[in-house]
Amino acid sequence: MNKDDEKLSTLTNVAQSGAAAEVVQRYGSAIKEHFVAYSGMDNETGEQLKKGLKDIAGSNVNPEYEAQNLKQQAGFAAENKYTARQNAEKIINGDKSRVHNTDVKGSGGYNELFDHIITDKNGNVIAQEQMKFVGSDPKAALNKLASKKFQKYFDADATITVPSDYYDGILAEADKSIAGFQKQLERARADGNAELAEQLEEKIAKYEKIKASLKDSGVSNAEAMEARLHPVLSTAKDVVKVAHRAGIEQAKYGAAIGGGVSLVRNLVSVVKGEESADEAALSVVKDTATGAAASYATAFTGSAIKGAMQNAGNETMRTLARTNLAATVVTVAMESGKSFGKYIRGEIDGVECLEELGEKGTGLLSSAMFASAGQLLIPIPVVGGMIGSMLGYALASSCYGELLSALKQAKLAHEERLRVERECAEAITLIRQYRTEMEKAVSTYLSDHIAVFTDAFSQMNRAIGLNNIDGFMAGANAITAKFGGTVKFSNYSEFDSFMQMNGTLRL
Repeated sequence: MNKDDEKLSTLTNVAQSGAAAEVVQRYGSAIKEHFVAYSGMDNETGEQLKKGLKDIAGSNVNPEYEAQNLKQQAGFAAENKYTARQNAEKIINGDKSRVHNTDVKGSGGYNELFDHIITDKNGNVIAQEQMKFVGSDPKAALNKLASKKFQKYFDADATITVPSDYYDGILAEADKSIAGFQKQLERARADGNAELAEQLEEKIAKYEKIKASLKDSGVSNAEAMEARLHPVLSTAKDVVKVAHRAGIEQAKYGAAIGGGVSLVRNLVSVVKGEESADEAALSVVKDTATGAAASYATAFTGSAIKGAMQNAGNETMRTLARTNLAATVVTVAMESGKSFGKYIRGEIDGVECLEELGEKGTGLLSSAMFASAGQLLIPIPVVGGMIGSMLGYALASSCYGELLSALKQAKLAHEERLRVERECAEAITLIRQYRTEMEKAVSTYLSDHIAVFTDAFSQMNRAIGLNNIDGFMAGANAITAKFGGTVKFSNYSEFDSFMQMNGTLRL
């Protein structure tokens, strides 16, 4: 890969990093919710749960009631998982409402009616929920929900969140119960038993309310137990799932950026005769796939890093999480890997390797800051971050190159400096000579073509006024001939004869 191709590759990676700014910020904030559920501490808001997944996993278990204890503790773990997953999804979708655990430090005690509250963007409570991971199966869960012990939740109009693997089953069991009560009601009415009929109507109304109050928590019994027994693994799985979604979303933009840059570059190469159309097409496909893969890696890793930074205990780290630093870290790793690879293969020496690392490090750090600024100034997903990062990288790299050049010159010996100055003067003379020759050639070329265009258009304009078709064609043909084209018809008679032929017209 020559230097121009390498610079284009680096700039493309920088563009990919900048384009990923919005996705990394959004999905990174979603991932942060899972770190909060694990630790129990939201360092960004200062809210602290009574117990995070890590603390729940350390809860005591009575050997005589191990199964009951673990199930109850798994229910507590499910509450944390539910909050994290719900908020993560809201952040990804741009929903400003949030789910909060009621069992938090400083809340004034345990809330026996609601495990979760949902607030709007202004902090107003818009819904209240109670989570119930009870029963050994859906039927047993329904029986518990229908018992007097749980009536208080329905009286408070709480939404009841249940295990995702029980949700459909509970609804089905409720329908069966309602159908059975309906048959009994019909018989009671037929027998004239008003008291029994009233009791059955109340049961039907109760089961209908249970159905209307149910909500799938999105957390299964198995996932709740895994969160209780293996909180690190459980958290890692959710983080990977969200990061994967970020990677998939960004890969679409990456394919477009990589493919777009490659298409332009390869079209120029085809026009210049440097490669065939087939070679260009293959290169575009390859670059598109490479762009998608690079963007996936940037968004996947960047989102995970951003999520961890956003919930870090250090305030400076949380501040940096608001920049595009997380996505840039991935690009730095890829670009540094290129430089180290060249050094290992012997393509560059140690000094050149360090110079490349310095230039890329400076440029990429600047691109991270400019990407954030660009996203604010141009609030269009992908576009603002991409433009900002490319501008930042270009400016920083240019400044770094100038500074590095100045530092090198300062270290040159006097004799060496004189030799370099002589060579520079000779190079400047040649550049000026070539520029003069180029300007002369371009001027001659343009003036020659402009003259032909002027005469041809004048002739065509006059022909239109005189309704002279042959004159108009002559003017058009003059332009065609000037560019080396083949004139097919010299006048209207030749054109008319051709149109009356039975052959195929090929343009």
